[in-house]
Amino acid sequence: MIIPEGTRLKLDPRDDHTHTPEAASNYNESMYFNAFSAAEGMGAWMRIGNRPNEGHAEMTCCVHLPDGSVGFMYGRPAIEHNREMNAGPLRFDVLEPFRRYRVRYEGELLLMKNPLEMSNPGAAFKSNPKRTALIELELSGVSPVHGGEIVTLDGQPIVLDPKHSVFRGHVEQHLSAQGHITVDGMRHPIESGTAYRDKSWGPRHWHNFYWYRWLPVTFGPDFSVLLSIMGREGQEPFILGHVCEKGGALQPIRNVRMTTDWDDAFMHRAFTVSFDTDVRSFTLTGKVRSLIPLRHKPVAGADPDSYTRITEAMTEYHCDGRTTLGMSEFCDVMTGGVPLSHRLGWS
Repeated sequence: MIIPEGTRLKLDPRDDHTHTPEAASNYNESMYFNAFSAAEGMGAWMRIGNRPNEGHAEMTCCVHLPDGSVGFMYGRPAIEHNREMNAGPLRFDVLEPFRRYRVRYEGELLLMKNPLEMSNPGAAFKSNPKRTALIELELSGVSPVHGGEIVTLDGQPIVLDPKHSVFRGHVEQHLSAQGHITVDGMRHPIESGTAYRDKSWGPRHWHNFYWYRWLPVTFGPDFSVLLSIMGREGQEPFILGHVCEKGGALQPIRNVRMTTDWDDAFMHRAFTVSFDTDVRSFTLTGKVRSLIPLRHKPVAGADPDSYTRITEAMTEYHCDGRTTLGMSEFCDVMTGGVPLSHRLGWS
């Protein structure tokens, strides 16, 4: 995350729980989890974003199945407070801050043989069947938590402009996962699964992300990689990442070089990233197994031809002789069908 000059990060386990909402109408408190089973060849990701001042939550559940099909559901269930992460069919519980979590989803998923149909959500929901799903997972940290709340140097909250903000605080962590993902009566056990999470709070408009590449990869309890690249017009991209080996300290990465293979709709199919730590050099490759494009509508008064697209892909990763499944998430403000990052010359 970008830390403005004259500020620092405050990392507090209490921030794993919900906060008293700020007055900003677009206050958002969100938690995200993913979990994968390489043995089953599948995985899932889930998000709750509480927007208590708007009276609803954002709820998303997405399952990437072994045959390339995707089960997906999105909703805005009504909420009256911000005391828990419980949005319709999806619930998150913090069992032990910074250490253990529980995820449960019980409801329907739209089952798509071709998840690219979600480029037109209305048509996708009309032309694909809904099937019942039950997801029950317990997740445990296998790396230190990184991130925190951005505060002044003397520890006071910073002043944010809600119109241009995406969060006040943000933490992330590599996890292990145990449990099951059951879709349409087919149970997929998650045993010794790999996982990842993030948590954020503060005012948010999705358009304010501009563009980013997010590659959170957990190969197992003894090796993990994170790469995050964020950009906007008039600024050089901000690159952040680390390697974590054997549950030890996070080793910052540098000298990042990334090349991406795109399809005709500017959706990623594969990529290669090389980078260094103080210890040695690494090459991380990713090949998309299944991808679903999601969109956030522009805020009122914005260009109606512009929207934020997030492509979520279950990806087969290789690095340092290891293989795993994980997510690759590419976000762009789209205008006229072209991503902002491409307009700015980023591969």
